[in-house]
Formats: sequence, structure tokens, C-alpha cells
Amino acid sequence: QVQLVESGGGLVRTGGSLRLFCEVSGRDFSILAMGWYRQAPGKQRELVAVVGLRGSTNYADSVKGRFTISRDNAQSTVSLQMDSLKPEDTAVYYCNLQARLRFQTKQTAYWGQGTQVIVSS
Repeated sequence: QVQLVESGGGLVRTGGSLRLFCEVSGRDFSILAMGWYRQAPGKQRELVAVVGLRGSTNYADSVKGRFTISRDNAQSTVSLQMDSLKPEDTAVYYCNLQARLRFQTKQTAYWGQGTQVIVSS
């Protein structure tokens, strides 16, 4: 099976930084893309950043220039460096994996349990 575990969330003041980590474990699958989503209270889940198979990245307009997504394919890890944090960044952040399982052609999405980020003031 495939498992995703996030870490690195916490409480930080406006202007501070946090770095989130997502570790992917399992077997018999190929990673197509990894990314981060977030969901604020009362809001829909939204894409924050994604890194594709060839290393291409895409960011939400609200985080461009402040967040950086990095992928280590060898260690199956994706991180999100968050700088210049704002209260609007407060949300539960979820790691997302787009993968193809062995013997399957379709893509399958996997999600971590989420890690809370709170930005005060």
C-alpha cells in the first residue's frame, strides 16, 4: 500500500517561515506528481503547489514568490518551504500524491493526514 506522512506544521507569526515535509512509502507504484493542498476553516481545499514528473512546478497565485516546492524522487519526499507567511496561509496542509500502481494504467490520488499551519497576527 501507499502511505503519506506529513510533518513540519506549527504556529508561526506573520513574516515567519515553516518547512513542511511529506514522506511517501510503499511499493509497486510510480510517482507521477506530488503536491501540497490546503484547506482553511469553512473553505474548500485548494492547490498550493505541485511538482510534476519532469520537475515542472506550479503554484497558486497567492503563494508565488513566497513558497517553494521541492521533490526528492530518490527518497520519495516532497517539501514545501513557506516564507513570509501571512494569516491567510492558516490552514490544514495536505500532501498529495499522483501515482500509477503496478498493473494499472489509471492514475490514483493519495492523501496524507494533514498538518496544521497557523499564522498569527
